[in-house]
Amino acid sequence: MKAIKMRMQKFSRAAVILLATVVVILTTMVVANATQTITTPNAAFISYSLATGANSAAITPVTNRSVLVMGCCTSIQGVGQVSLLHLPSPGGIEWVGLESVSASPAAITQGATTGTGIHIVWIDFQHKVDIQTASAETIRIHNGNTLTMAGNVTLIW
Repeated sequence: MKAIKMRMQKFSRAAVILLATVVVILTTMVVANATQTITTPNAAFISYSLATGANSAAITPVTNRSVLVMGCCTSIQGVGQVSLLHLPSPGGIEWVGLESVSASPAAITQGATTGTGIHIVWIDFQHKVDIQTASAETIRIHNGNTLTMAGNVTLIW
């Protein structure tokens, strides 16, 4: 009888340890799947001051990622923004967003192109300063006003 009791106690101890191990493993798996990874966004900030008819240097957005492009004009008020996708070689840019308000309400802007000098979004009240394509894979700020215009453009991805 003592032998059976001892075997039961040893078996019970082993079963408890095994059960505790299973619980720890399951808890770890649940906690590992429940965690969320939060990444800090990347950003690029470009200030501009452009003479009449001038273009900024080419700006290359990251490829295969959604990029929020926000621009403003501080010389004459205005702000516009687009969500932009830069596709890798052979290249191309597509976008959708909101033009700066002018005499009429702000309007949606959208498009896709591999061309150069294609309008993307107005970033001033007079619709003279815009972000446009500089190539199939880059963008630029263009001043079509008769005055020197200043402001900034921010890219977030």
